Amino acid sequence: MKRMSRILSALIILVGSLTMLIPFVDMTIGALRTRQESISVPLVFWPRSPQWQNFVDVLHSLPMGRLYLNSLITAGGVTLAVLVTSALTGFALAKYRFVGREGFFRFVLGTLMFPQFVFLIPVYYLMKRVPLAGGNDLLGIGGSGLLHSYGALILPFMVNGFGIFLMRQFIMDIPDELIEAARIDGCSELRIFTHIVLPNLKPAMATLAIFIFLGQWNEFIWSMIITTSAQKLMTLPVGIQLLQGQLDPVRTDLLMRAALSYAVWPVIGLFVLLQKYYVKGMVMTGMK
Repeated sequence: MKRMSRILSALIILVGSLTMLIPFVDMTIGALRTRQESISVPLVFWPRSPQWQNFVDVLHSLPMGRLYLNSLITAGGVTLAVLVTSALTGFALAKYRFVGREGFFRFVLGTLMFPQFVFLIPVYYLMKRVPLAGGNDLLGIGGSGLLHSYGALILPFMVNGFGIFLMRQFIMDIPDELIEAARIDGCSELRIFTHIVLPNLKPAMATLAIFIFLGQWNEFIWSMIITTSAQKLMTLPVGIQLLQGQLDPVRTDLLMRAALSYAVWPVIGLFVLLQKYYVKGMVMTGMK
């Protein structure tokens, strides 16, 4: 009975996994169809003559290299910044006793309740009014601030409430006796953090990195607002969106499927490489 239960569980997981992959597979295969096949009824799943040229044409229709570079810089920069700020803040909230600690932690959790759209206009003006940036004077007037730089795409996302919560919960499981022993041996607080805390945070760091990188890789609204006046900073989601309206609807659909395949499959590969850390991090977070 136990063996049958394991087999049944494996089959259910396999079916669920294949079901989740169907949209991505159809997206890629759809880019290989001809115009007639893409609008035919009933739907032609596998094209009779795969149109690999669509994947070449999209490279000529969009500056994919530049879009990839911008997305990597933005998503990578945000991920690195969030890992640093979340680990440091989580360490302070988990292992230090200070006035207002619980109130600050509740404030961090409270930030998770607000949608991103609430902050779009205030953050936009903050980026525009940065003193001595983009032609601004000391009062932040006269220029564009950070709006025409990677800073506008990275700075608003450098601190993440969920990341702080995740790191705090994970660091709380590190024994206080281990940290106290390091202090008795003469370790500084920075050395305790880098040599004791960080090595034990690898699963949580990998989990958070996946969440943040995927979220920032797919971020669209803020990137579109910033890159409207600075197209050299355009990321993949914004660039792919620009394909709409450039060609006839059927042709555009085929090229968008090809472009989305370029954007999606590398990220799926990244998740597959880090999934063992992701699973371990989710299982261990908050467990004593």
